[in-house]
This record gives sequence, C-alpha cells and structure tokens, in this order.
Amino acid sequence: MPADLAIHDQPLPYVASLAARPASAIDLVVIHCTELPDLATARRYGEEVRYASGTGNSGHYYIDYDGSIYRYVSDDRVAHHTRGYNERSIGIELSNRGRWPDWLDSRRQHMDEPYTEAQIQRLLQLLQHLRERHPQLRWLAGHEDLDTSEVAASDDAGLRVRRKRDPGPLFPWPRLQASGLQRLAPAQ
Repeated sequence: MPADLAIHDQPLPYVASLAARPASAIDLVVIHCTELPDLATARRYGEEVRYASGTGNSGHYYIDYDGSIYRYVSDDRVAHHTRGYNERSIGIELSNRGRWPDWLDSRRQHMDEPYTEAQIQRLLQLLQHLRERHPQLRWLAGHEDLDTSEVAASDDAGLRVRRKRDPGPLFPWPRLQASGLQRLAPAQ
C-alpha cells in the first residue's frame, strides 16, 4: 500500500451477511459516484436493508471530496453495486451529487459537478493498492458502461432515461490510464 494511503475501515452492519468470495474471483473495478449530497447520506443509504438476506446496496470503497477513503465492505465479500458484475468486481464510489435529487427526471439528466483533484489522486493510489493485492485485476469500467438499462422518467412516464449515468461525463477517464487497468468494453 502506498505509504500515504490511509483507508478508514467502517464496515456496514450487515457485511458478514454478504457472500464471501476468493480473491481470485476479482478482475474488475467499477467506478461509481454516489449521486447523493454528501458521504453521510451515502453511508445511511448503504446501511438500508433492501434484500431478504438482510443486506443492501453499497460499494466497497468510498472516496470523499477531500480524498479520504473509507472501506464499507472488505474485498473478500460481494457487495451489491452493479447488477450482473458484483461477484467479480470491487465497487468504488466517489462523493458527487450527480443528478441528485431528481435522478430520473428527464429535465435533470446533466451531471455538472466536477470531481476534486484530491479524489482523483486518491483513486489512482487506491487502484495501485488494489492491483498489488489482486494481481489478476485487469479491468476498469464505469457503472454507466455496465448498466445501460432505461426506465420511465419520473416527470413523464412516456419518456425513457438511463437508470445509471455514473460516474458521468465529467469523470477524467484518460487519467486512469496510469492505473494499468484496461477499460472494459461497454455492454451491448
């Protein structure tokens, strides 16, 4: 781990109920943004039980605006963050308002909050750390790359909007080339 990379462990209350997995199963990192006003709200959302197993939706790591990194789910557990890819991936959430509070309103689909330099620097360091821990880690994707489904707009059921758009158009993908991970081709 890079000497200055502090990861604050704050396991979710249900983490022991999440499915276990071997480290060898992990070959993908999925980048998300919280689409919530702050990290405290993201934590409360992550703690909500949404499944019969007593678990909810959460990434593994969260990077706040100041670059602080929090681990809510250990790498050896399957977190619910990207439909169809959870068993093989680590989810990293960056604090960002995204489309909050009108995620599915057709008139509010722009995402105009930039990511902070501290977030991107810490993300690069975290990716380096994860590659050291998981030598088979090869792929990188955005949530929007893997979940391309559309749903009815909240303001007009006759319109369709993307269910997931994170990390969004302001995410600096070219900077992540330094991670050595390859961008996974978008789902078709």
